[in-house]
Amino acid sequence: MSAPKITELGTQSIRSLLMKYALPGIIAMTASSLYNMVDSIFIGHGVGAMALSGLTVAKPFMDICAAFGTLVGVGASSLVAIKLGEKDYRSANDVLANVILLNVLLGALVMAVGLYWLDPILYAFGASDVTITYAREYMEIILWGNILTHIYYGLNSMLRSIGHPKIAMYATIVAVVTNIILDPIFIFVLDMGVRGAALATMISQLVSVIIELVIFLNPKEVIYFHRGIWRLKRDITMRALGIGTAPFLMHMAACFVVIVLNNQLKRYGGDMAIATYGMTNRFMFFFAMVVMGLNQGMQPIVGYNYGAKLFDRMVRALKLTAMCATCVMGVLWLFGLVWPEGFIRLFTHDELLITQSVAPARVMLCTMVLVGFPMVVGNFYTSIGLSGKAIFLSLTRQVIFLIPCILLLPLLFQTLNFTPIWGVWWSLPLCDALAAILAAIILNRDMRKFRV
Repeated sequence: MSAPKITELGTQSIRSLLMKYALPGIIAMTASSLYNMVDSIFIGHGVGAMALSGLTVAKPFMDICAAFGTLVGVGASSLVAIKLGEKDYRSANDVLANVILLNVLLGALVMAVGLYWLDPILYAFGASDVTITYAREYMEIILWGNILTHIYYGLNSMLRSIGHPKIAMYATIVAVVTNIILDPIFIFVLDMGVRGAALATMISQLVSVIIELVIFLNPKEVIYFHRGIWRLKRDITMRALGIGTAPFLMHMAACFVVIVLNNQLKRYGGDMAIATYGMTNRFMFFFAMVVMGLNQGMQPIVGYNYGAKLFDRMVRALKLTAMCATCVMGVLWLFGLVWPEGFIRLFTHDELLITQSVAPARVMLCTMVLVGFPMVVGNFYTSIGLSGKAIFLSLTRQVIFLIPCILLLPLLFQTLNFTPIWGVWWSLPLCDALAAILAAIILNRDMRKFRV
C-alpha cells in the first residue's frame, strides 16, 4: 500500500473503513479459529473423547506459545500504525525487521523450554495418566514449529497495519483450507492420530508464511524487507514490547486461568468435564475470533487517528466496533440458550459426553452477550499505546475475579449441599459480567479526556 493511500484512515467514513478493514479480519480470524475447531472435530470423531480431553489440556500450553508471538506481533503492528499516522516511514520499516528478529529469538526460547519440560508442564495443566499421551504427541510437533507460528502471526498483523487486510485474510484462509485438507488424510488415511493433526497445522502455517514473505519482499510496499534494517533497535524493541505487553499478559492470564480451571474440572468432574469445557470453549472461541477480527479492523483506524490527533474519529470507531461485537456475542448467547446440543455433536458422537455437556454449556454461555464489549475496550487501549489500562482490565477479570471464583465457588456449593462442579461452571459467566461492568466504568471516565 502506498504512503499517500494510508491517509484514508484519517479521511474516509468510519463505517466504510471498519467494513473495509474488519471484514477481511473477521473472515481471517474466523478461518483461523477453524484451526482449533477442525482439529478438535477430527480428533473427537477419529480418535475419541479422551484424545479430545488431551487436546483441551494442551491448549493452554499452545496459548502460552502464542502469547509470546502476540507480545511481538500486536505490539509491533500497533506501533507501525502509529508511525504511519505520524508519517515516520523509516521507523515503520525498522519495526518490520524487528518483528522477524524478535519472533525468531522468542520462538526458539519457548520451543527449547517447552520441549525440555513437556511432561511436567502438561501434568501441571491438568493432564491425567490417560490423557498425557495425546497431549504430549500433539505438543511435541507444535513446539518444533513454534518459530514458524510466531512469524506467521506476526507478519499477518503487519499486513493489516499497512493496509492489506485482504491479503492477511487470504493467507489465513489458505492455511485453514490446507489444514482441513491435510487433517483427514493424516488422521484417518495415514492413521497418525493427534500427531497428524499437529503436523497438518504446521504445514498449513508454512504455506501462509511463504505468501506473507512474498508481499514484504516487494519494494513498492510502504514497508518492506531491504538492507539496513536487519538489526534490533532498542527503542523500537522496548516500545513494541511495551505495547504488546497488554495482550501478552492477557494471554498469559487466560492460560493461567485455564490451568487452574482444568485442575478444578479434573478434581470435581474428571477427564469428561475437561472435554466438556474444551468443546464449549472452542465453539465460543469461534465467535470470539469474530470480535477479534473486528478489533483488528479497528486497530489501524484507532491507531492512525490517535497518532493524527483526530480523536472524534477514533472514538466513533470504538463505539461502532463495540456495538458490532455485542451483536456477535449475542448470537452465541442464543445458541447457548436454545440449542447447545447442536454444537456439541460437532465434536463428538459419544452419547455420554453429549448428555453430560448440555447443561454446563448453557451455564458457561449465559452471559456471552456482555463479553464483546470488554474485549473491544481492552483492544482500544492497546491500539493507542495505553497498554497499562488494557493490562489492568484483563488481569482484573482473569486474576482478581475469575481465579478466586474457580477456587471458592465449588467449596461454597459443596457447603450448600450442591454438586461442587457446578461452582466451577458458574464461575465463568459471573466473572464475564463483572468484567463488562468494570470496562464500562473505566471507559466512561476516560472518554472525558477526549472531550466526547
